[in-house]
Amino acid sequence: MIDNICLFETPAYKKLLPLVHYRPVYDLKCGLITIREKAELHYPGIPFSFYCREYLTDIVKQKNPGSQVNVIDGTNCLFINGHIVVDNDFVKQVSLNGDDAVYITDSTIAAIKLSGKNLELVKDRSSENFILSNFAHLPQINISVKLITYPWQLVNINGGEIASDFLLLKPQDVKDNIKGTVYDGAMLVNRDDIVILEGSKIKPGVVLDAEAGPIYIGKNVTILPNAVIEGPACIGNNSIIKAGAKLYENSSIGPFCKVGGEIEASIIHSYSNKQHDGFLGHSYLGSWVNLGANTNNSDLKNNYSTIRMIVDGEEIDTGSMFNGAIIGDHSKTAIGTLLNTGTVIGVSSNIFGAGFPKKFVPSFIWGGTDKTVEFDLQKSIETAK
Repeated sequence: MIDNICLFETPAYKKLLPLVHYRPVYDLKCGLITIREKAELHYPGIPFSFYCREYLTDIVKQKNPGSQVNVIDGTNCLFINGHIVVDNDFVKQVSLNGDDAVYITDSTIAAIKLSGKNLELVKDRSSENFILSNFAHLPQINISVKLITYPWQLVNINGGEIASDFLLLKPQDVKDNIKGTVYDGAMLVNRDDIVILEGSKIKPGVVLDAEAGPIYIGKNVTILPNAVIEGPACIGNNSIIKAGAKLYENSSIGPFCKVGGEIEASIIHSYSNKQHDGFLGHSYLGSWVNLGANTNNSDLKNNYSTIRMIVDGEEIDTGSMFNGAIIGDHSKTAIGTLLNTGTVIGVSSNIFGAGFPKKFVPSFIWGGTDKTVEFDLQKSIETAK
């Protein structure tokens, strides 16, 4: 029987940049919670440990006190690829009992069960050593699971993950769904599929429409008058939805975010602001991102062709007609900024100027369409602080 579960990264993390410069892959949010939290919910009572890139070790230890990071104790461990979205299907296919084995999806290690001498081979080793050729001596079992390779895949499955996570997290008794304050004049459509936790306030004129999917409102959320939220949707703890905001289906916001304007099918990770008018669609924003007033992104090309995005230096066809922007942590846009379909912006960049910036903006860039300069590292640290 497994006595420990370890989430690990692979070299494929580079395809999820810039979202994972400052976090391991399994700390990306999708649905109501992160990939890590989904795994923990599906394996209650089993200790978790974590393998990550070496430079992330200290921050992962800080965020997971008491957990082992880049070391493994014990005699039996199930290693789960941090790119895998664990769900009931995964649990059914990967047994906690039985002999050591490698579970494979799309020629990639999805999970690997190790004990005894096999476990000794990977203790205190980099997570980047979890490649298939290193475990050729073990039985291989093919499984079908959700493998996340590119950022837009998280956006594409977000609505389904909101619905799945809602079933995991909603109170057992539907009478306990509404614990916050719902003011007179607010309208809740399909109330049984709406959760509002303690300390949250739903002001007059707000419409929460869960007819097409559930809506989950965390703790201490404020939704100001005349905002409209269509499910599936999630508003994380301590977030503020500004007056008149329009949040359409498949959107996850927060925790600790301020949002307004128009948002559709997007994920805003945490501590980010998009509180003014402007459209954000089919996009993923990291932490501490700030979009200036009337920042707008395009998520559909005029000829309806599939959208290409630059990932790890390579232009990739996403296979989707709808893709907006991917913006890394601590980046910012000025008022009136326009972002083209499939724009990727790195971390700690500041985008401004008339017209559209390039579709790929590296990290630590200051400027926009006309001229860009490198953002001084020390100044970027001061801004982040």
